[in-house]
Amino acid sequence: MDHHAPDNSRRRFIKLTAIGLAAAPFANALLNGTARAADMVSESDPQVSALGYVADATKSDKRTDATAACHNCGLYTGKEGEESGPCAIFQGKLVAANGWCTAWVKKAG
Repeated sequence: MDHHAPDNSRRRFIKLTAIGLAAAPFANALLNGTARAADMVSESDPQVSALGYVADATKSDKRTDATAACHNCGLYTGKEGEESGPCAIFQGKLVAANGWCTAWVKKAG
């Protein structure tokens, strides 16, 4: 009788493939949970309205610098060219890049 040693690489491949196929339906749910986009601030939120936030800076009568907007504020951490981004003042929320509030401070540089 001829006894062959088990082909461990083939068994390992089949096992890993089966595990991968079993986990595939759950991968989308896991990825969506970690990559969830933040919500926009609401102008009716008490903190937001206390700071006079508006999504369109041109509509604020409190703004003294005509060029002031979230996209050129030191507290805004959004990427250039995007319509919205995070703000250090409104943790976990997004503000409009063209928005403005009384916490505006000119971005360094």
